[in-house]
Parts: sequence; C-alpha cells; structure tokens
Amino acid sequence: MRALVISGGGSKGAFAGGVAQYLIEHKKHNYDLIIGTSTGSLLASHLALKKVEKIKGIYTSVTQDDIFNSCPFLIKKKRGVETISINHVNVLRNILNGNKTFGESLNLKKLIKKVFTPAEFSELKQSGTDVVVTVSNLSINQTEYKSLKDFEYDEFCEWIWISCNYTPFMSLVQKNSFEYADGGLGSMVPIEEAIKRGAKVVDAIILQTEVTQFNRMPSLNAFSLLTNMFAFMLDRIESQNIKIGKYVATNNDAIINLYYTPTILTTNSLIFNKKNMIKWWQSGFEFAKYKNDEISQLENI
Repeated sequence: MRALVISGGGSKGAFAGGVAQYLIEHKKHNYDLIIGTSTGSLLASHLALKKVEKIKGIYTSVTQDDIFNSCPFLIKKKRGVETISINHVNVLRNILNGNKTFGESLNLKKLIKKVFTPAEFSELKQSGTDVVVTVSNLSINQTEYKSLKDFEYDEFCEWIWISCNYTPFMSLVQKNSFEYADGGLGSMVPIEEAIKRGAKVVDAIILQTEVTQFNRMPSLNAFSLLTNMFAFMLDRIESQNIKIGKYVATNNDAIINLYYTPTILTTNSLIFNKKNMIKWWQSGFEFAKYKNDEISQLENI
C-alpha cells in the first residue's frame, strides 16, 4: 500500500503540487491513500483523481480575496520584501461582531465547493483511493483524521475547509459541539497516521527545508510577532511528526521517501503571490525529478 502525505504550509503548497505532479505523472505512482494537512488537504482530492493540471491552475492563481471574506492583515512591500501588518478596520469589525478570530475565511469554503464538484466527489468515492484530511479538535485537545469514505459531499468539503483554517487569522469552526481549527496545530506531517492505515511506502512532502535556516523576517509589529510565534510552534510540531513517523516506519517495516523544500520559499506563507506560486510549482516538479534521478543513479552503482 502506497501513501502520499502532504504537510501544511500555506502558499508553499504550490511546491508540493509540483512534487506530486512528477510522482503521479512521471513516476506513475498509484496512491491507495493521500493524507493532507491544511494546504495539503486542498491538493489531495484532485491529486487522487489525477486531475493535476486542473488543481495547478486553481492553486497557483488563488489570492487573498479567494480565501478571506474578512482579511485581518495588509500586505506591504518594503525594499523588495513582502510583509504583513494589521488591518485594523477588519480586525476591529470582527471583534465588535463578536467573532473569536481576527479574520474570516468563508470565501475559501465557497472556493472549495466551486472547484471540487459533487460529480468529482462521487468519482473519487468510487475509486480505490482514500483521501484523508487532518483537523484539530481544540475542545478535547485531539488531532482527528477525516476520511472521504465516511462523509457525504457537503460535510467532507467542510472538513477540507476546517483543515485549512489557520486560527486566529482564519475562521474557528463550531461543529458537533466542538471547536475545530487547522490540522497543522496537531499534526503537520501525518506520516504516523498513514502507516497506521496500512501504508508500507510513504512519499511525504515537507514544506520546509531539511536543515534549519534563518527563514523569518524580524517582527515588525504585534501581528507579525504572532505569526512568527505560530510558525515557530508549527515547525516544532512538524519536526516531532517526522521523528515519530520514522520511528513508526522502522517498527512496521515501512519505507518513507521525504521531499523537503531545497531552499526557503517564503518568510510568510500567508501571502499568496501568483508569480511566486507558479515558480514554486515548477521548482517542486524539477526537484522531484532531480531527487529521483539521483536515487536511480545510486541504485545502478
């Protein structure tokens, strides 16, 4: 059984799309299971259907307006570097309206249902590939995994959306009397879950560099400090997920192929820039090709 695992990483998910495209179209890998966290969950369904060009076009052209109906930050460019600052009007409006988060991401929920149709859901359900998305249940401090096999169309689309809700910047969702948020808060790289579900070969796409590097801009305001703090915590979670995944793989005779980003793609993955994301998609494709060519050469020695 072969699984594809895609970590969280905001706009860096474009790199993951490029890697997955190479593995699916050129290596001809047929995945029995695809598990995505946060941005990875947005890619999972179309990759399972092998509709790579469709999701590439959608993913690399998404903007802040496609995600937020109330965006909590403003994007500024200073000395060629994009940074974020508080959108005081939107944040204050959200607080006065009694919302629990700085921003709201209802537009993303609409986009998911627009690009992933009921017909595609039915087609995927009839296929042999299971698609699983990761969510964080804040009420009971647990990470949960939602399989396409267990839900109907509307509810599964909602789980995809919940998996991507990077609170407190995006929506906090009340569902089944529990509060749910971004899956990355609990499991950024769910390798362990893939192996628990029977995977013996796992291709895991990690949307950060393998070696720790200086990859954040200095905090310019309270808002950027908060994003840096969250990024730090998610990096620690990701590192632990990988260590645990390797341990579980060793004890279950499973093989893990790790695809890290070779360079720092961005210092703020909440910024969606079409030009950059097209470049990152191609970079992911080329990196996967390079890595697999290198492996082939070593095997022939």
